[in-house]
Amino acid sequence: MKCTYCQGRMKRGHAPFHADRNGYHLSLDAVPAWICSQCGEPYFEEREVRSIQRVLSGLDKQTTNLASVA
Repeated sequence: MKCTYCQGRMKRGHAPFHADRNGYHLSLDAVPAWICSQCGEPYFEEREVRSIQRVLSGLDKQTTNLASVA
């Protein structure tokens, strides 16, 4: 597999993921990913993307619940 940015070789490893949305910040330190050995760009596979989306969806619901209590 080659990096779409620099055409470097991709290696399996772990990469951080960060998201700021709807009044909260999500920081995951070590998500499984393909990482470019040349530029360091991470690529998350569909399984990891779905897991991150489930976490974000759950947090969105919880922040909505907190906002409605106030």
